[in-house]
Amino acid sequence: MGNSKTFPIGIFDSGLGGITVLRALYHQLPKESIIYFADTARLPYGNRSPEELIQYVREILTWMEAQEVKMVVMACNTSSAVALDIIRSEFKTPVLGLILPGAKGAVQHGKRIGIIATQATVNSNAYKDAIQEVEPATDVWQMACPEFVPLIEANRINDPHTKRVARKYLQPLIEQNIDTLVFGCTHYRHLAGVFKSILPDHVVCVDPAEYVVKATEQELDLMGLKNATLPMPTRFAVSGCPDQFAELSHRWLGYTPLVEKVDLTEFMTTPPAPVPVRRNLS
Repeated sequence: MGNSKTFPIGIFDSGLGGITVLRALYHQLPKESIIYFADTARLPYGNRSPEELIQYVREILTWMEAQEVKMVVMACNTSSAVALDIIRSEFKTPVLGLILPGAKGAVQHGKRIGIIATQATVNSNAYKDAIQEVEPATDVWQMACPEFVPLIEANRINDPHTKRVARKYLQPLIEQNIDTLVFGCTHYRHLAGVFKSILPDHVVCVDPAEYVVKATEQELDLMGLKNATLPMPTRFAVSGCPDQFAELSHRWLGYTPLVEKVDLTEFMTTPPAPVPVRRNLS
């Protein structure tokens, strides 16, 4: 693994959700080259076991390191909640997660915080623990939203059924009089307009993607790895169907990307000795 300033940043998610992080990186760090990987063959991550998720991330990081990335951003809250501590102990490449940056962002806006996330993220209590570690005087409510990712990946953003599903998930949080709503899954930013049509006007929506990009910039500065030259075109790779990802991502990118397929079985690793699954706060 080299440490050249011109090496790319790796971003990965289970699907389209991480494009929200990618777009934030384009805006804030326009000189950085980026490799975006979507594990679409194993989407969604929210109903996977911790052991499965950790192994998936091992395979992705092994592939990322083979591409000589200088840093990896887990643009997936589920992976960040379940696997980040373990992965950091196994790989040399710096890896950033969404949980702690998102928690720090949330407490800047309110004291009654709602979290919408995948079932795996909710089960981990990672956001709740991180928020209350940053600011103990907060009340936090969590809501698992398993239907959102399949609806977004199917491009059903404006479907009336999607709004009905959103109302079902948000109503219990509204009844708790939340003042802040955290998008505990990168996919959910794509439904921001739907959420705002349902939430009371005073509720502030927090997208951890914005805060993890700030953390990325700080980390690059600390390591002296910020690129000062022109970036290479973003490279897109998936484990599933490249054409499907290219077609669906056009709406969020503004262009149709060239997408390659990667066979992660070539990068499967032999799991190390069992490690207790720990909750991660960063």
